[in-house]
Amino acid sequence: MKIVFFGAFLACICIVTSCTKEGFLDKTTTTDLSETSVFSDSARSMDFLTNIYTNVDFSFSLTRFNGAAGLDASSDEAEGPLSTTVTTYNQFASASVSAFNIATDAWNTPYTQIRAVNQFLAHLPSVPFNDMLKRRTRGEALFLRAWYYATMLKHYGGVPLIGDTVYKESDKINTVRSTYEQCVNYIVQQCDDAASILPASYAGLDYGRVTRGAALALKARVLLYAASPLFNGGSDADGDLKPLVSYPAYDANRWSLAAEAAKAVINLGAYNLYVDNNTKSGYGFYQLFQKRVNSEYIFAKMTPDNKDLENLWRPPSSGGSTTSGSFPYQNLVDAFGMKNGMAITDAGSGYDPANPYSNRDPRLDFTVTHNLSQIYVAYDQLRPVYTYDGEPNGNGFGAGTPTGYYGNKMCNDNVVPNYFFNVSSRCYPMIRYADILLMYAEATNEFEGPNQEVYNAVEQVRQRAGLDPYQLKTGLTKDEMRKVIQHERRVELAFEEQRFWDVRRWKIADQTDSQTMTGMRVKKDDNGNYTYVIENVRKRSFRSAMYLWPIPQSETAKSTDLRQNPGY
Repeated sequence: MKIVFFGAFLACICIVTSCTKEGFLDKTTTTDLSETSVFSDSARSMDFLTNIYTNVDFSFSLTRFNGAAGLDASSDEAEGPLSTTVTTYNQFASASVSAFNIATDAWNTPYTQIRAVNQFLAHLPSVPFNDMLKRRTRGEALFLRAWYYATMLKHYGGVPLIGDTVYKESDKINTVRSTYEQCVNYIVQQCDDAASILPASYAGLDYGRVTRGAALALKARVLLYAASPLFNGGSDADGDLKPLVSYPAYDANRWSLAAEAAKAVINLGAYNLYVDNNTKSGYGFYQLFQKRVNSEYIFAKMTPDNKDLENLWRPPSSGGSTTSGSFPYQNLVDAFGMKNGMAITDAGSGYDPANPYSNRDPRLDFTVTHNLSQIYVAYDQLRPVYTYDGEPNGNGFGAGTPTGYYGNKMCNDNVVPNYFFNVSSRCYPMIRYADILLMYAEATNEFEGPNQEVYNAVEQVRQRAGLDPYQLKTGLTKDEMRKVIQHERRVELAFEEQRFWDVRRWKIADQTDSQTMTGMRVKKDDNGNYTYVIENVRKRSFRSAMYLWPIPQSETAKSTDLRQNPGY
């Protein structure tokens, strides 16, 4: 039987116009050029490779599902819009996700791009590049192939590895899943091979292409996941299905390998946190996302100047969308502690329920828009946002937002959706240095316990955040430090495609994603005083099968060799 198991199998050649003033990945066009005409021309060959970058952020996208919301709304971070529609994020919230209704992009997009990588590598020896450029672009291609496989690995566990093969429509395609271990080893080797030939950095129009640091960082992320409870012998699958979705048995040394890989990125000395606590506390955490070029981004999705996030997340009165963009839960807001580093539930923290956003971790205001947040509502007009009941512009709880909150992560304070001339030069972080520091801290803590290097890594992130004091309590146990690191990942990396995967690899999603999610209703009295009342928004549900995604039924129906994930 001839089987086609990924979409767009014979997709047309896609060409990216690379020489724009903004960078190498800004404008895209398509054409019906043949393979011969593409790979006999150096510019077209480079454009073919560049086009493989265009989907690196599909899983990260905040409008991934139906243009409305992404993995943030599929987890305990946020409520998605259009709560009654059939969407992947609502199916995760209600535990109704199945092989028949799951989004297929995590299967189709990677295999389409992996095939494109294999096409490029097959033709590379004859492409009219000089030897140095052939070497560099081979490194880029190897990384991109590893990136797309790594994306599939965290969705499904082991998937069929197709090597360098470029299948034709008449070929019988391999649909036997490789084991989880085989996939990890393959991706790590691809990363090592790429790192050995990639440059340390780029300048000018090539900024944003894959570097040696990006290859090493992807390796660190894959090894961190491999060491984590879900995959490190922790799958509940039985028999011969278990090696497909995890290692068969736990091995503590996997944490050591992950720590070494993260340390290799740190030791490059090429990256650092963007720190500015002088303008105001934690301002560096805001600024880094506004800087297209910065020393914290290790790998980023390059974009043209845009106001995409402002259009997505600003309140209706400021021109924001009412049908796209997720809305932070109170549960996430409560995870942000006080500026003094204490949790809001700690005695002596200074938290005031009557003034709940005062003296909080500065990252809260840079992540969430709440009642009285100051944002630009028109060019040069900085005004507070009001979300109280009866607010006349439709911004309140149950009107513009189902939770009482709007997103603010990575938004630019000076960009107004309905003002034509304001745009941001942002690009989107796929891997950044703060993540590497927390990876290193987590892996080292699990293998060696909370030594000084663990403290140093976590405290760097807390110091940049503007916490005062930023130092952790001394003498923490491994379990206590684990909770600290998990907390820091939640607040530092919110809305960056981390939380959905973190709670799964830690194997705690049955707790975090199976609870009543809440929001904040604000009431205003005749004297202008506000009362804050926590309200239930949704009872989320979770079942153990949801630790992994189901392989789409449209794929498993094509071959009995393609094993489905447990519980589906």
